[in-house]
Amino acid sequence: MHVLFVIDPLPRLKAYKDSSVAMMRALVARGHTLSVAMQGDLFIDAGVVQARATGIELVADADLHGHHWWRDTGAAQDVPLSRFGAVLMRKDPPFDMEYVYSTHMLEYAQAQGARVFNDAAAIRNHPEKLAITEFAELAAPTLVTRDMARIKAFHAHHQDVIVKPLDGMGGTGIFRLQAAEPNLNAILETLTEDGTRTIMAQRYIPEIVQGDKRILLIGGEAVPYSLARIPLAGETRGNLAAGGRGVAQPLSERDREIAAIVAPRLAARGLLLVGLDVIGDYVTEVNVTSPTCFVEIAEQTGFDVAGMFAQALERAAA
Repeated sequence: MHVLFVIDPLPRLKAYKDSSVAMMRALVARGHTLSVAMQGDLFIDAGVVQARATGIELVADADLHGHHWWRDTGAAQDVPLSRFGAVLMRKDPPFDMEYVYSTHMLEYAQAQGARVFNDAAAIRNHPEKLAITEFAELAAPTLVTRDMARIKAFHAHHQDVIVKPLDGMGGTGIFRLQAAEPNLNAILETLTEDGTRTIMAQRYIPEIVQGDKRILLIGGEAVPYSLARIPLAGETRGNLAAGGRGVAQPLSERDREIAAIVAPRLAARGLLLVGLDVIGDYVTEVNVTSPTCFVEIAEQTGFDVAGMFAQALERAAA
C-alpha cells in the first residue's frame, strides 16, 4: 500500500518522539511505501484533488535525534489523491481557515475514491474542545460562551474553574480561576477579546495532580495503556508542551468505561484515531486532528501502538 502523509515539514519533526514518524516506521516494517505532502501542496485542477507529493524512504538505523532519518526517493510529482492506498491527515493545528479548506479538499478527494484518515468531514465537524459536549454525561460541568457575565456566574457557582480558548493547543491560553482571583476581569477580557470570542469554562478537576491522561482509540478500540501527563509543581496544565511529565499506566476501569462509550460512536464516523484527554473521571477533550503519545506509551510499556495503528489502517483501507 502506498500511504501519503499530509504533514508538517519533516525537518521540524522531533523524529525520536513523533507519533507520525512512529506510524511511518510501523508501515514500512509491514512493507508499505510512503510519500509526504505539506498542507499547501494540496490543490484542485480540473475538478481533481491532487497533491504535489514526494516519495520518501526511512534511513535504517538513523539517529532519530538528527535530521537525516529519511531521504527523498525522487522528485515531487502531482498525483491524484485517489491513487494512494491511504491518505493520512497529520497536519498539526492551528485549525484555521487554511486547515478548513484542506478538509474540504480531502472530502472532495474522498468522493473521487480517495481513502482519507481521519475522515475529512469528521475532523472538521469535531472541534476538539467543543466535542466533549456530545458526551456531557462524561464531562465535568462545562460552559461555552463569549458572555462574560455568564462566565462570572459559572465561576461564582463553582468557585474554582479552568478557562481556555477553543482553538488552543499544548496548554496555551489556559487559566485557573480560583475563588478569589484578583485578575478575573482582565483574564476574561483577554480570552474573550472583550466579549467577541467564544471560550470554554470547566469546573476545576483536582485529580489533575495525578495527570491529564491521554487515552488512544484506534479503529474503535482502546490502547490498553494511557499516558498520564503530570503537571510540574505549581502548574495546572499537564500538557507535555507545558512541561508535564508523561507516565504510562494501564487503563483504569473508568477509563475503559469511557472508551467503551466513545470509541464505537466516533469510529463509525470514520475517525480511525482519536486521543481522549481524561482527568480523574472526566473527559476534557476529544482530539482528532493529529493525536500523539504513541512513542511514550510504547517505550514505557512495550505495547506497539504504531503497529496497532498500522493494522487498523490496513483493515480500514482495504
